[in-house]
Amino acid sequence: MAFFYNIGIRAYSTAIRLAAPFNEKAALWLKGRKNIRKQIAAIPRGSKRLIWFHAASLGEFEQGRPVMEALKKEQPDTQILLTFFSPSGYEIRKNYNGADHILYLPADTPGNARFFINRLKPDAAVFIKYEFWYNYLHELSEHNIPVYLISAIFRKEQPFFKNWGGLHRKMLHFFTRLFVQDNESVQLLASIGIKNTELTGDTRFDRVKQIAAQAKNIGKVELFLNRTPAVVCGSTWPPDEEILIDYINQYQGAYKWILTPHEIGENHIKSIMEKCQKSIVRYTDESADYSSAEVLIIDCIGLLSAIYRYGKIAYIGGGFGVGIHNTLEAAVYGIPVIFGPKYRKFKEAVSLIQEGGAFTIQNGNELNAILDSLMENPEIAGTAGKKAVAYVNSQLGATECIMKYLKP
Repeated sequence: MAFFYNIGIRAYSTAIRLAAPFNEKAALWLKGRKNIRKQIAAIPRGSKRLIWFHAASLGEFEQGRPVMEALKKEQPDTQILLTFFSPSGYEIRKNYNGADHILYLPADTPGNARFFINRLKPDAAVFIKYEFWYNYLHELSEHNIPVYLISAIFRKEQPFFKNWGGLHRKMLHFFTRLFVQDNESVQLLASIGIKNTELTGDTRFDRVKQIAAQAKNIGKVELFLNRTPAVVCGSTWPPDEEILIDYINQYQGAYKWILTPHEIGENHIKSIMEKCQKSIVRYTDESADYSSAEVLIIDCIGLLSAIYRYGKIAYIGGGFGVGIHNTLEAAVYGIPVIFGPKYRKFKEAVSLIQEGGAFTIQNGNELNAILDSLMENPEIAGTAGKKAVAYVNSQLGATECIMKYLKP
């Protein structure tokens, strides 16, 4: 089975090379791994303790971040090596100052894994959520290096629980401990003989609480709102924007609107502005009259998690596509959250609905009804917001549990 796995890894790498001339993400994936062994060899290993964290992309990085920062705070001499699989994580966080070394992870071949582990000799490894690379895990096991999986969540549809998933089950046995988000994951793992688990929850709760505590004032947003209530629409995609703009165009109330599209390309931003019939301004337009505008479109990255604090209601995009984006970044501020129908793979979204802090919609008519209800009945919105933040607060503490295992 490992033989076929390795063939698959090489086939994937070949496919990336073939796609690189036509696909920007593939080109970055390839470029980032050029001379990767020289980059690894250039890392001064020294005698200090080294902990390796691996994240697939940006979302997994955010889950690992509170653990990395707690580690640095408690053990400032410990080196942190951070690797990414995807360009969408590496390219945004390659200058993150919480890690001593940041790299792309070389493709999971036996040779790459041996070189990586033999050269760097980490004292422990932390894989985040969904990352399972057979050769790296096998090599870590061969060197008796503790390896942990954090913020993991398992579903019965995954290969681990299928008749043909023998290699995947073998990978689970390489982990020293698996820190999982829910009791269902504990039970699923126990059903295949994996009992070195611990129910800690999701480190993202610790992270969003940390973000909220550190959020800074955003002058342009405050000028735009001028103490007016707002609906913040975060990480929206075209299907979200279509029903939101329909509502905004017919809305006659006192609320203002902040739109933060997932895609901020110039053509897309202009398309939204053309469809919106209200007075709309761009965040990056220094000459705009923010105070008199009704809609503010955020055409840059990095502000959304702080902008949610200005909302009375949040709409989270992605629910009409591959799946919703981060609901916790809004819920932590004690505001009700709305999102589309594709949310069931996200435990926190399911729980927010069950707790009464979130609402899901299937179409524009349902969006209209929910928004009307929340804006016309502040007591309903306020109660839902309190339930949302109470749920977030009830899930804190995963980082502290994990840290007990990362002490020297």
